[in-house]
Amino acid sequence: MSQAFNNVTVGSYLVATNDSLPWATSPSGDFVFGFRSLPGQEEQFLLAIWFATIPEKTIVWSANRDYPADRDSIVKLTTAGQLVLTKSDGLSLWASDNPVNVPISHGAMIDTGNLVITSTNTSIIWESFKNPTDTILPAQVFGVGNSLLSSRSESNFQQGKFQLRLTDNYDLMLNQIDVYTENPYDAYYRVLNVLELILDKSGYLQNRNSPSGNISNLTSESGVNGEESYYRATLDFDGVFRLYAHPKKFNNGNQSWSTVRSVPENICLSILDYLGSGPCGYNSICALAPTGKTNCQCPPGFSLMDVYDKYGGCKPDNTSYMQQCDQKGSVIAEEYYELLDMKFVDWPLADYDLLQPTTEFECRTSCLRDCFCAVAIFQDPKYNDGIGRCWKKKLPLSNGRLNMSTVDRKALFKTLKSEYNSPSQNPNPGGGKQNKEILILAVLLGASAFLNLFSLASIFLVVCCMWQRKLPNFYSVLNTKDPEMNLRSFTYKELEEATDGFKEELGRGSFGNVYKGVLVSSYSKKVAVKKLDKVLKDGEKEFKTEVTVIGQTHHKNLVRLVGYCDEGEHRLLVYEFMYNGSLSSFLFGVLRPSWQRRMQIASGIARGLVYLHEECSTQIIHCDIKPQKYSWTILLRPKFQTSDWQNY
Repeated sequence: MSQAFNNVTVGSYLVATNDSLPWATSPSGDFVFGFRSLPGQEEQFLLAIWFATIPEKTIVWSANRDYPADRDSIVKLTTAGQLVLTKSDGLSLWASDNPVNVPISHGAMIDTGNLVITSTNTSIIWESFKNPTDTILPAQVFGVGNSLLSSRSESNFQQGKFQLRLTDNYDLMLNQIDVYTENPYDAYYRVLNVLELILDKSGYLQNRNSPSGNISNLTSESGVNGEESYYRATLDFDGVFRLYAHPKKFNNGNQSWSTVRSVPENICLSILDYLGSGPCGYNSICALAPTGKTNCQCPPGFSLMDVYDKYGGCKPDNTSYMQQCDQKGSVIAEEYYELLDMKFVDWPLADYDLLQPTTEFECRTSCLRDCFCAVAIFQDPKYNDGIGRCWKKKLPLSNGRLNMSTVDRKALFKTLKSEYNSPSQNPNPGGGKQNKEILILAVLLGASAFLNLFSLASIFLVVCCMWQRKLPNFYSVLNTKDPEMNLRSFTYKELEEATDGFKEELGRGSFGNVYKGVLVSSYSKKVAVKKLDKVLKDGEKEFKTEVTVIGQTHHKNLVRLVGYCDEGEHRLLVYEFMYNGSLSSFLFGVLRPSWQRRMQIASGIARGLVYLHEECSTQIIHCDIKPQKYSWTILLRPKFQTSDWQNY
């Protein structure tokens, strides 16, 4: 054993401060032992060993990685031969083992980077080499029962989720672990018949595979310059066991650690386990950068769980990703979502369903309608055995990877359409709270329904107040801004442009057709434009009726009248757009509701009619009640209250 440059005497101690000197230094000066402040946290300290002569000051061992010490914490070498670390308030953070009750001589930092405590007869009773954290140094023997545990990230030295261990069966294995229990998952790298793992001073990783001492190299070549370099083998935070080299002589600090060997070579493609999150965490995509480092990205609609930790996994950007579902697990209002194509991306072990044979259209449709489906992987039949396959996967997605060789398949990732990403257009307002409420499909008056529902009801009022001889008075009312009605007057050209020349017809009423439009000047707001055809006779009355009655009828349950057009012979009404389609399409569509849901629909319709007949301040006479005329999505509690109705 080399003589130490300075020893740690029994009873001596070191206090954690930003200007405290190392407690022990190796004779060569290559390694030191003492307190190191954490990156960006000057009041938090690790009791550690690090390279002293290189700019990076790379840490190779630490005592309290999971429990940083605060300022004025103390480490002491006791007469029992233990290193004991306590916080400033006296709370114990860490203590070394002392299995042998013998007189203690001192502690020392030796040239190999090993911190030792020796007895008076010079035998080593404790050493850091037998208690590694994430790194093996030259001359360090990694034997049966030893393990390395990765850090959580480059700047977070807490225990991570990867382990290198040598088992009692002489298997050298790399595996993920449960962070809380340290229980290992299946190995993603394994070498059989390993008695000891040794890193020699020339940078060779060696396997002593028999008691007689036979040694085989696990690396095909040594480091950059043999003994002219420093070496370390570290289990990095991304699960890769890397052999590094750093020149001992360098100019102006331009040199840094270079990677000699990586095991496995591509961690993104190596983990084939159903358990664990993978190198990048859940709901993420792992890719290998040109430097050999792991690069993690979030898929569309997701962002980092922790903005300071790109390896910690991803989460949905907002709660709107949590879709509304019926009792069969089918998506309600699937038109809010779309599937984005992503080539070369897969989460190969996260599937819960397989469709085969199938087409891409069927794969897309199945995922869009399935509440559990977050992403579908479609395999093109022309690349394989002529059979199309669709693997459906649900959250959380694990072990995601980018693989440029998978040309035969693509990922179809479900995401919220961009026009619904703002809070005002969120298809699932309230997030989790709505999941606790009962979904009742109730009556809402459709665009064409308003025509019939309000026309006859208001004719009696109009007849009494205005007749053909008093039409000028009626138009003077329209030209006067009523703060209660808050209606906008449109030109015919504006509405013609908004509807793209009245191109997309939504429905037909007794007095005209309804068209879909977009008001560009109103942040691309969608509207339904009713174009009245019979403006000389009944249509004239209809126009007067709808503007006066609907403009004065206010309820969350009614589609709001936005404005009108009164230009020459043109009479048009502009309503809010109903996104959710008709009740008829829901009742008689492909995914039909249960009898329980049908009873809820009937109950909701009845409550809506009670409001129209008995509770609305404006007297309204409605015509026939048809499911084609009503939008179906509305939420209310079991006890009907006006405040429980939701806009749609």
